[in-house]
Amino acid sequence: MSNKKGKVYLIGAGPGDPGLVTVRARQLIEAADVIIYDYLANPKLLDWAREDSERIYVGKRSGLHSIPQDEIEEILVERANKGKQVVRLKGGDPFVFGRGGEEIGELQIDNIPFEIVPGVTAALAAAAYAGIPLSHREFSSSITFLTGHENPEKQSLSIDFRKHGQTNGTLCLYMSLGQLPRIIGELKEGGMPGDKPVGVIQWATLNRQQSVYGSLDTIVADIEAAGIGTPAMIIIGEVVAHRSKTEWFEGRELFGKRFVVTRAREQAGQLTHMLEDKGAEVIELPFIEVTPEFDPKLVSEVFTGLAVYEWIIFTSANGVKTFFDLFYKAFDDIRCLGPMRIAAVGAATAREIEKHRLKVDFVPKKANAEALADELIENEGMESVQVLVVTGNQNREALVKRLETEGRAIVDTLPLYKTKKTNLLENEAAERFRKEGADAILFTSSSTVNSFIDQNAAFKLEEGARHPVLGSIGPMTSKTLTEKKLPIGFEAPVSSLEHFIEAAVKHFNE
Repeated sequence: MSNKKGKVYLIGAGPGDPGLVTVRARQLIEAADVIIYDYLANPKLLDWAREDSERIYVGKRSGLHSIPQDEIEEILVERANKGKQVVRLKGGDPFVFGRGGEEIGELQIDNIPFEIVPGVTAALAAAAYAGIPLSHREFSSSITFLTGHENPEKQSLSIDFRKHGQTNGTLCLYMSLGQLPRIIGELKEGGMPGDKPVGVIQWATLNRQQSVYGSLDTIVADIEAAGIGTPAMIIIGEVVAHRSKTEWFEGRELFGKRFVVTRAREQAGQLTHMLEDKGAEVIELPFIEVTPEFDPKLVSEVFTGLAVYEWIIFTSANGVKTFFDLFYKAFDDIRCLGPMRIAAVGAATAREIEKHRLKVDFVPKKANAEALADELIENEGMESVQVLVVTGNQNREALVKRLETEGRAIVDTLPLYKTKKTNLLENEAAERFRKEGADAILFTSSSTVNSFIDQNAAFKLEEGARHPVLGSIGPMTSKTLTEKKLPIGFEAPVSSLEHFIEAAVKHFNE
């Protein structure tokens, strides 16, 4: 066993939006053996981690310390002493009210090597995403960071807010929502006028961001009326009154709307990203799970005779990924694919093929297997043509039958993955859906509709939750929704993610 010590990386996870994390932070997350993360570190950052990395949630939040600070420090030391590369993910910046100083103090005592990776702190991010200039040549030439939450073992707070009552600068209050009435009282005692502008931004940089504005005299009531809770950044100063009139973040087309995405986890990323770009908040519920499953002997036989096929047809992006994973293990040259022509069931599948610098020769106007068969037979002539269909364990029979019986093609199938329904009863995202609901559930295939029906108990909404409309990606999915007697709120005119998003925007605008 090696006696070499590992290293601890104290990383600022930023304010919430993964796009604001530094390049260095991502590199270290991807390479980490152990990741120790807080409540305010976005769990999506863990998607970058290795599958075999150890993840330890230390979930500290106001009023709830699931693991005491001294135990966190013990974990850091213990894992590093085992030679592990340890990432400590802390919301915001480690050295801005993040207790990073305490943690490196312990690491130094134990002679553990460490590195600090700064992050975007909440005050800077909240102000930017709310359009508030923290400094302004005419209204504020100083910025003060303060906290309303110090060491709970202290008998009293060391900050005398009365001393800040006559500032002409900007005050940024961290972790102060629960103490705000007392803080306001002290600021006013120190001479700050009751009409001083105040902004409160909850969940800054996330698509559930919520902002409320008022004055020292009104802000407590304003917060209560708006239902603002923690985590929230409080900004006090004249700059709040001079915030941007254009809401570049909260003014996006789908901001404030919550969508449930029902694609398999491997496929959800693109749709989620497109929705989030429009300002929507997304709950990913993978109704189906896609995993590679294939017969090695059949794969070997197909690859041995690959050159005989005149067409290769991919029925999904999942099939493309697994096919090329296997292909590159068997061959070291893309030209071994041979002169075959390539067809894809839809644009998303075509994009996955094009990642391999291959041209897709045929994509049907409608993204479904029936349209693919019809158009290939009509436009290309398939009689006696040797075809390889790369598919999964479902929905391949109709395509193959049409090509064989109507097109008179010679068809081989290569199943490379299986689709199965997931159990969502204990899924955290499903639990959140039950509590909060959503504005829409987006169905991207008939199989997701069937899974939704089968797991009805997992989607029973609690009192006060939003009741969603149902969105369909196209006619085939709509047909299944209708058969199951589920009302369709909106349908994409063309079966593509782009048109699906457009249909959602149109529906909610109307």
